[in-house]
Amino acid sequence: MKLNRKDILNALETISVSGEGKNMVESGAVQNIMTFGDEVVVDLLLTTPALHIKKRAEVDVMKAIHEHVHQKAKVKVNIKVQAPEKTEIKGKSIPGIKNIVAVASGKGGVGKSTVTANLAVSLAKMGFNVGLLDADIYGPSMPMMFDVQTEKPLSVNVDGKSKMKPIENHGVKMLSIGFFTQPNQAVIWRGPMAAKALNQMIFDAAWGELDFLLVDLPPGTGDIHLSIMQSLPLTGAVVVSTPQNVALADARKGVAMFQQETINVPVLGIIENMAYFTPEELPDNKYYIFGKEGAKLLAEDLQVPFLGQLPLVQSIREAGDIGHPAALQENTPLSKALELLTQNVVQETVNRNSSLPPTEAIKITTMAGCSAVKK
Repeated sequence: MKLNRKDILNALETISVSGEGKNMVESGAVQNIMTFGDEVVVDLLLTTPALHIKKRAEVDVMKAIHEHVHQKAKVKVNIKVQAPEKTEIKGKSIPGIKNIVAVASGKGGVGKSTVTANLAVSLAKMGFNVGLLDADIYGPSMPMMFDVQTEKPLSVNVDGKSKMKPIENHGVKMLSIGFFTQPNQAVIWRGPMAAKALNQMIFDAAWGELDFLLVDLPPGTGDIHLSIMQSLPLTGAVVVSTPQNVALADARKGVAMFQQETINVPVLGIIENMAYFTPEELPDNKYYIFGKEGAKLLAEDLQVPFLGQLPLVQSIREAGDIGHPAALQENTPLSKALELLTQNVVQETVNRNSSLPPTEAIKITTMAGCSAVKK
C-alpha cells in the first residue's frame, strides 16, 4: 500500500504539541513528511528540549497515523529541538545612575548590611557619587547605621513631577522603608505590597547623578529579590558570607540565584565577613572562629572573583550601632581592609562593563585612587 501525504497531514492535524494551543501542523512543528510505500518519515521541530514532551510527540504522531491512515504503517519520527531565545529579566534603567550593584547573602546574620553600609561610605571616600537603597523591607537597618533614624524624605519637584529626596549622610544618598515607619512598628506586608513600596523608592526618588547605587537585599532568595531584578537593570551582584559551612551552603544558593539563565545577573564576587578575630592586645594573632577561608574556597569552586576578607572586630559593630560606619576611620587595619575590598568591587565592575553589555562603564583614572572622572 502506498501512503498518501495529504492523509498523513490530516491525521497530524488531530494532535498538538504539549504546551501549544495549535495543532501540530498549524504550529509549524511538522517540518517535512516523506513516504516510501508503507513507510513514512515525519520531521518535527520542537521548541522545548524536555524529554517527556519529545517522547509524547513521537508517540502521538505514530498513534495518529496508525489510527487515521494505516494501522500497519512503518512510522519513523525525527525530532529536532530549536529553543527560542530566552528572555532575560530586565528592568528599566534610571537616568543618571551608571551602576546598580545588589548586595546579597544566602542567610541572615552574616553582616550583609554592615558590609553594604561600609562599602557605600568607602566608595564615597574614593570620590564616587553613591546611593544606597535599603531593600530589606522587613528589617531595615540603614537609618540606624547612618544615624538618620529621625529623618524623613522631603518631596521635591523634578521636571514637573513630585519625587522623594533621599536622605544624605557621610556622602551617601539613601532611602529605606525605615524612614516611613515607626521604630517599634513591624512591617507586615505581603509580597506585592513590599514590591510596590520598593518600586516607589526606586523610580519615584530624585537620586540625581550616581556612579553607584548599592541595593541592600534581604537575606535568602525570594520575592523581594525577584522584584528588584525585574525592576532594575542590575550591573552585578556581590554575595556576603562568613567562612562557616552553614553560611557557605546558603551563599552558594545566593550565587546560583543570580546565575539562573532567566535572571543572568553577573556576580562581581564574594566577600568573606568575620574572617578571623584579632584581639587588640595581640595584633599579630588571628583566630579563625568561624573557619578559615571558607568563602575564598567557595569563590574558587564557583569560579567567581573573591573580593576580600573583613575581620571580626568590635569597632565595626560599635561604629554601626552609633551611625558612624567604620569605613570613616583613617589609617586603621579595618579601614585599610575596607578600602582594598572596595577597590576590588570597583575593579570587578570595570571588568564586567568592559566585557558585557552596558550599564554604562565607570571611568577611573587609577586603581590607586579610584577617583571618578567628571564629564
